[in-house]
Amino acid sequence: MRFTTPIVLLSGCVGFGEEYTRVEGFSNHDAGAVCLKGTTLEPRLGNPAHRIYETPMGMLNAIGLQNPGVDAVIEQKLPELDFDETRFIANVCGSTIEDYEEVCRRFDDSPIDAMEINISCPNIKEGGIEFGNNPESSARVIEACRRATTKPIIAKLSPNQTDIQENARRCIEAGSDGLAVINTMTGMAIDIKTRKPIIANVRAGLSGPAIKPIALLKVKEVFEVAQPHNVPIIGQGGITTVNDALEFLIAGASAVGIGTALFYDPLVCKKINAGIADYLDRHEFNSVAELTGSLVL
Repeated sequence: MRFTTPIVLLSGCVGFGEEYTRVEGFSNHDAGAVCLKGTTLEPRLGNPAHRIYETPMGMLNAIGLQNPGVDAVIEQKLPELDFDETRFIANVCGSTIEDYEEVCRRFDDSPIDAMEINISCPNIKEGGIEFGNNPESSARVIEACRRATTKPIIAKLSPNQTDIQENARRCIEAGSDGLAVINTMTGMAIDIKTRKPIIANVRAGLSGPAIKPIALLKVKEVFEVAQPHNVPIIGQGGITTVNDALEFLIAGASAVGIGTALFYDPLVCKKINAGIADYLDRHEFNSVAELTGSLVL
């Protein structure tokens, strides 16, 4: 796939693609791709409140994959999207391998451009995080998804594991066309007055600037595994400025994911696109691809 810009709007931050277009001054042309909200086989109400908590340098969330189910997304959400504006990527979730496979099969017969396989969700009590932290389980999920679709699939990797390089390697061998690095870190928050967890689910996913150094290292490590196979990486985790985005590209990302930053600067994509273009011009790069993986060691 070719993206018109190196920016991807991350899953869970822009609803099912239509939500962000209500922001005055934003155009879907600002994003090379939009990842839709996590979608499961059956509808989910998600976790009980509280589900979001702001931290000093980011945000904890435990939404719990609230969504209307894959059939409703295909029948009601996708027809509202303009596929001439940008690429749209489904975010596939499940509690079992069979769930993942069936959701992919249903999206395969839809106009969706690609599927991001969410094997690393840290805010549900079954499925995601268990699959994502074990290379063997991750590979089995990707193999099942590969059987179910001919569309490009992107494995979303967890930072909460012992060896992300081995997991990336197994996902590539299982048929993943791309990798999203990284998902949120696991964390929690406590109300000192009540001594109870602030997030009802207790476990939550931490995103935002606090995780950027971790995400950047993981992208560099995964690039070492992915480069020989020409498997592209969407680098993500705490990107809020053009310098952040440039660091991820230099570390090995072919595109950069923007998520938490959208909550306080909905027009940040325009600024990052302009900054990347300026950097390429000043340093005489002909394309973003030339910048990807240009880290000097």
